[in-house]
Amino acid sequence: MTEPTNPAAYTAVGAQTGAHRRPAARLRRLLSAEIAIIIVSLVCAAMLALPARTINAAFINDVLIFIDGAHRIALGQVPNRDFHTALGPLVFYIPAAGYFLSGNFGAAIPLGMAIVLVAFIPAMIRVLVSRLGPPLAAALGIFLILILAAPINLGSSIWYPSFAMFYNRIGWVALGLLLVMYLAPQSQSRHNDIADALAAAFLLLVSFYTKMTYGLAGTGLILIILFDRQQRRWGVATLLLTGLAMVVIEYFWRGTAQHIEDLRAAARVSGGHDVGSILKNLRENLSDLTVFAAVAWLAVWRSRSLRDLLFCGFCAGAGVALINQNAHSWGIITLYCGATVLAQKTAWFQPGNLGTPAGRVARAAGALPLVVILFLLPPIVHHSAAVALHTALAAEKAGQSLGLPRFDDLREVDPPGGEPDFIRRYLDDIVSGGALLQSLPVPAERVFVLDFANPFSAGLGIRPPAGDTAWLHWNRNINEKSYIPPDVLFADVKIVMVPKTGINSLPLQELYGPFLSANFDVVRKTSEWTIYEWRPGKGPK
Repeated sequence: MTEPTNPAAYTAVGAQTGAHRRPAARLRRLLSAEIAIIIVSLVCAAMLALPARTINAAFINDVLIFIDGAHRIALGQVPNRDFHTALGPLVFYIPAAGYFLSGNFGAAIPLGMAIVLVAFIPAMIRVLVSRLGPPLAAALGIFLILILAAPINLGSSIWYPSFAMFYNRIGWVALGLLLVMYLAPQSQSRHNDIADALAAAFLLLVSFYTKMTYGLAGTGLILIILFDRQQRRWGVATLLLTGLAMVVIEYFWRGTAQHIEDLRAAARVSGGHDVGSILKNLRENLSDLTVFAAVAWLAVWRSRSLRDLLFCGFCAGAGVALINQNAHSWGIITLYCGATVLAQKTAWFQPGNLGTPAGRVARAAGALPLVVILFLLPPIVHHSAAVALHTALAAEKAGQSLGLPRFDDLREVDPPGGEPDFIRRYLDDIVSGGALLQSLPVPAERVFVLDFANPFSAGLGIRPPAGDTAWLHWNRNINEKSYIPPDVLFADVKIVMVPKTGINSLPLQELYGPFLSANFDVVRKTSEWTIYEWRPGKGPK
């Protein structure tokens, strides 16, 4: 074959070569981490949102907190201004957004979480793609997306679907992405600093306004990152942006002071954990801790970096501290994200002489990216199955509704082995309590349930009281020493529902019973409920 001797021929050959390269380039783009993150996020969001229905098999009392919060916000109430809560305002605004878009309480939380999935896409792409190789970026991205999407409490079986404590999954994912930012981006520019600062500020704000402990952990991580001169500029900008955004949010919210007071009240009740609880969580996560320790040892051995050692300690220490104050036993997500960071950093080192002992350890360290992908795989499969199962059950309208007029698409399914008798009685009491309220001679309004949560305001579409609390969990946010004074809690309450067999109604009756007897009259009493109404002689309400 002769070599072309004129420019036109060179142009033709170049065009043919480019034509061969273009399909390969398109294929690489289609298989890129960015495309994987976008597609998986949108598919999961659609699987949650399109059935427009909540399927639940565990912690229904917890789910009712968020439905009640969405109802309160729809009627103009503001968290920590109109009702007490130690959880951040986003925990209530997320289901409120879903309810606003759908007009359906069954769709409120799934659609709200679909919005969260879409909102995380830009920050996730920025953080993962700029710092990790494509395989690790795609694997960790899918892992985190599925944690956000899976409607189960971390560590639960897929046969126990529930949106209970969804805020913990948001907090873990936000903190996990911040952990990846410990790595410097692969290309340096002022544009990258701006993008990193915006992404990190978004993640910090989501953490703080979902559950403050995740925000504090994220801030601690940013302080560690400031030791890296290469990343100090965007780290400082992140803290400034976050502080400025908090000032703006407080201007409109005006609930920060009360939120901190509610947090302090909850901390006085359940801020500490005994050694037994810590040991239990360590045992439940022993395999993950072992894998992380092995990855950390190889990575620190390669880098000889005290900062890397501090990072490893943060991943383990902060993760254990967070899970100790959560209601799930498995799921120290910082271990997975930290292992990914260490694997990527180790992969950047050039191996030395592979024949020496040090070279053999370096060769083992070079396999860490594959080890980490295998580490991420079981949770990916588990959470994928959880999303698929919830979508299938929601699409076929499985289970039974909670029995209140506005809860047709909030449905309870029996877990394996059947519904426990206690939960069955609790669900039956919701139905009977709703019927009782509807049978009263006067329209029910400003109803307070002296138990864990209030299903009736949202379920019956009635006005909630102001100044009360989103939930009461004995020995979690209330006990006999730390509680909301009764004259504050019941200041705007007209009707009090007291269940005979509630989640924690008995200690609450002992605490608030004398105030009820002195200020309310019993207007209805059944085998399931006692209904109190504000005594007219005590003044109008």
